[in-house]
Amino acid sequence: MARPGNGQGSHRHDQLRHPRQLPDLPITARNAVLQGDCTALMRRMERDSVDFILTDPPYITRYRGRDGRTVANDDNARWLKPAFREMHRVLKPASFCVSFYGWAKIDLFAAAWRAAGFRIVGHIVFRKSYASPARFLPYEHEQAYLLAKGDVALPAQPIPDVIDFPYTGNRLHPTQKPVTALKPLIAAFCPRNGLVLDPFCGSGSTLVAARALCKSRRCPSWTAHRSPGSAQKASMPSHTRCLRRGAI
Repeated sequence: MARPGNGQGSHRHDQLRHPRQLPDLPITARNAVLQGDCTALMRRMERDSVDFILTDPPYITRYRGRDGRTVANDDNARWLKPAFREMHRVLKPASFCVSFYGWAKIDLFAAAWRAAGFRIVGHIVFRKSYASPARFLPYEHEQAYLLAKGDVALPAQPIPDVIDFPYTGNRLHPTQKPVTALKPLIAAFCPRNGLVLDPFCGSGSTLVAARALCKSRRCPSWTAHRSPGSAQKASMPSHTRCLRRGAI
């Protein structure tokens, strides 16, 4: 596996383009893109093994972009409770999860979070400089909840609950998130040398954010999981990824 700062940048890039499929064994790989359903893959991870979860799941809105692209599993909520149940299981006690969500389905998301055992401890608004398609209102923000497992300590350097959200152009994924909006979340809520899990990989923005933090001496490494059949919808994985900050 490639490690941050070891001169194997091209190898890491190849892994993003060509994800590996693993046999049905416990998952310990890092710095690799792995293919499979995120709920099934998380079942192969150890309990209490993850320090922070940052995830952007389907919003359950049957999204279709202007170019006709869609998001896998955005047409049903069958995956929602099982996925968050596994996220809570693999997350360490006294740790955080940041989850984007679809505001029109907040009842389903909140029910899934609470059923899994998460507590809602904060809300983050991502302020756009542009409007997505308007209906009753122009859509000029994204949103996420800050969730906690157990009793959590306050972050050493709290971040604002309104974060700028520059336009990515959605070149790699129909709902691509900007790296600059994700970096402060990892820095604030994941301890040094911790492991970050994103069960819905999308364009891989969290991977890029972690690698950028490595250049500033925070040193993440990562593993990603890709859902079968998603290649036609996105050039990056659409299920799980893990990022370790620090040497491995």
